[in-house]
Amino acid sequence: MSDARRSRVAWLQLGLVVVLFGLAWPVIRIGLGAGTPLWLAAARATLSAATAFVLVAALKRLAWPGRADWPIILSVGAFQLTCFFAFANLGVQIVPPGRSSVLAYTTMLWMVPLSWMVGEKVGRRGFLGAALGVAGIVVLVEPLRFDWADRTVLLGHAWLLAAGFTWALAILHARRHSWRMSPLDVLPWQMGVATVLLWLLAFALEPAGHLDFGQPSLWISLLYLGVLAGPTATWAAVSVARALPPVTGSLGMLGVPLLGIASSVVLVGEPITWPLAIGTALVIAGIAIVILDRNN
Repeated sequence: MSDARRSRVAWLQLGLVVVLFGLAWPVIRIGLGAGTPLWLAAARATLSAATAFVLVAALKRLAWPGRADWPIILSVGAFQLTCFFAFANLGVQIVPPGRSSVLAYTTMLWMVPLSWMVGEKVGRRGFLGAALGVAGIVVLVEPLRFDWADRTVLLGHAWLLAAGFTWALAILHARRHSWRMSPLDVLPWQMGVATVLLWLLAFALEPAGHLDFGQPSLWISLLYLGVLAGPTATWAAVSVARALPPVTGSLGMLGVPLLGIASSVVLVGEPITWPLAIGTALVIAGIAIVILDRNN
């Protein structure tokens, strides 16, 4: 394949990733109408694991991981998948999905203090971007409008920020890990770890939880999240990371929360308010500054 054709394919894959991940947020909200958060997350992980095993086997790359690969399998499976899926579902149950997509996508903002804590170099622009992003979070949360006696909404926002934080923990480990197998090759095993952990959490923390398989919305949600927005989009994201410069791919992924908002307006009728618009602009600007600082 020529370089020009490879570049075109990579850009198409980047667009596919943005669309699949962006649409996932209102689809989660739709799925929560037919299931409880942790049960939906566990069912999604189950289908994602099965799809990932089939995908990697079809590519003739399925192999048992070596001992050196298990730390990254366990950390990504626990933090980036188990915690993110669970926290995102718990948050979207309370917070509108478009706003949720922005709050959960604060991963790069969390990377600034985490990187500094482990001794990595963080420039002034990185701290400025993080501060700008935090200002955007405050605008999005709208603390002055809170009924502080009712902590439900506050907890919903906290779940979503926690989702971004746990993803950042996994990224931090992935950057410092000495890779033997490729990120795509370990994906089925990471999804498998998430499946086991999420079902344990579902049975322990939601003993009265359920999935209403009689509702078409549940099947639509699970098929989309488990097959398309899970392993398929992740596979495309890995391909993009290899074909495009890191800063290009990272900035392109900023389209995910924007599409999350747009699709939530169309699919679930989420209103666009000034705090949502201004807060999102500040968060995305802050993340862009952090990305550019990291790639200097």
